[in-house]
Amino acid sequence: MRGQDAQRDNRSRRLRRLRRDELPVGTMELARYLIGKTLVHDTPLGRLSGRIVETEAYPLGDASAHAHRGETPGNRSLFLERGHAYVFFTYGSSFMMNVSAETPGVGGGVLLRALEPLEGVAQMQRNRGVTQLRDLTRGPGRLAAAMGIDRRYDGVDLCADGPLWLGAAVRPAGAVSKSTRIGITRETHRVRRFYESGNPFVSGPQWLNVPQHRHRNARRRASAAKND
Repeated sequence: MRGQDAQRDNRSRRLRRLRRDELPVGTMELARYLIGKTLVHDTPLGRLSGRIVETEAYPLGDASAHAHRGETPGNRSLFLERGHAYVFFTYGSSFMMNVSAETPGVGGGVLLRALEPLEGVAQMQRNRGVTQLRDLTRGPGRLAAAMGIDRRYDGVDLCADGPLWLGAAVRPAGAVSKSTRIGITRETHRVRRFYESGNPFVSGPQWLNVPQHRHRNARRRASAAKND
């Protein structure tokens, strides 16, 4: 246990902020790039951090995107230069966090859907009121709650000095797969979700979290089992 703690401390000391020029311009590209990178929140109670293991892209022209109808006071952060936080409240109970992904004035965002917890796990558990590690940051609402992210952080520059920021990878990402997105009602056929294959902290149904060429057969098996 002490060895694991020391290993985490060493990784924490080595962790550096991502520079904006490292972030690709373009929502699909950024969604793929962020897999394996680190989300960090330095709080008065200590550091909370996790590896980004699942994202969804909401690019320009996507009817399911918050930016689809143009810039408003509520979604203005999506139109900032890539690398800013867009935090919104949904379902009457949850905050969710996107990363702006385009050039200034162009609305596009990457939803952070799941993290693999790294630092501050005990505080994340207190923030969520749960102890089960696997579900701690699995899903965008759980992620924001565990990391202590709310509307106060909307518009924050994630590449600048500040408490909420994007860090480089603490280890290389595994194979990255893609699928359709979760929980939307428009543009449902678009393959715009990215995730680290085999990572237990990825959200979504099991049939969705397999390599793309196996999605169809897995979904058929799930449907057949449901109808038995």
